[in-house]
Amino acid sequence: MALVECETRSRVAVLTLNDPPVNGYTHEMMKELDAAILACRFDDAVQAIVVTGHGEKFFCAGANINMLKTAAPSFKYQFCLHANETLLRLEHTPKLVIAALNGHTVGGGLEIALACDLRVARRGAGKVGLPEVALGVLPGTGGTQRLARLVGKPRAIKLMCEGTTFDFDTALAYGLVDEVWQTETHAAFLDRAIAYAQGFTTPGRASLAVGRIKRAVQTGMEMGLEQGLAFERELQAELFASEDAREGIAAYVEKRKASFQGK
Repeated sequence: MALVECETRSRVAVLTLNDPPVNGYTHEMMKELDAAILACRFDDAVQAIVVTGHGEKFFCAGANINMLKTAAPSFKYQFCLHANETLLRLEHTPKLVIAALNGHTVGGGLEIALACDLRVARRGAGKVGLPEVALGVLPGTGGTQRLARLVGKPRAIKLMCEGTTFDFDTALAYGLVDEVWQTETHAAFLDRAIAYAQGFTTPGRASLAVGRIKRAVQTGMEMGLEQGLAFERELQAELFASEDAREGIAAYVEKRKASFQGK
């Protein structure tokens, strides 16, 4: 059984975390996720990525506790390091990544979602939060860093030190998720997430520009302003040399709708 299922639907790769009942991740799952991210990078047919969880109850409940209970401290360190590297690879991939939160998204599950560019959730499907403090540890797969960058230091410290979980509408108010949708079924939610992702792909959207906008923000924000501006210029130079830029400018001048090819 694949721990990360992969399928491509009309330019969108869907990566499903698959370890019922809670989709907790192990080193083996992270290795499969890492490989799937790399495959998506190299596949020109993939222009956007959706990450979701198997079933209707859990996106991901974080690291597999039984695995951590029996693992040696040196293994736990290497496990966290590889998880960090995998999520950085997701963040650095020049294709938009959307987390489709189909159920409970807690602990390391939320940390995976935070490494995605956008987060959409199904209303009423579950809770979200970083409750690691109850285990005597901190959110160690990027949670302390990404949550603070997303919602600000005071709120991030409060949420992690309290260790509370809350519903997706509260997460929307906090800025943790970008959209909360009411759908009748899990299948309808996933279809809507894929359709949403397709809105950032060709021919209606310049997927190359979307990917470079993502890179400019995700990487550039970790630089000083002058270095970030230089990085932005390099990405812009790449886009000016693309067929999509020529098409976009021509369509604007000719007062017609652009048809982008992702080239």
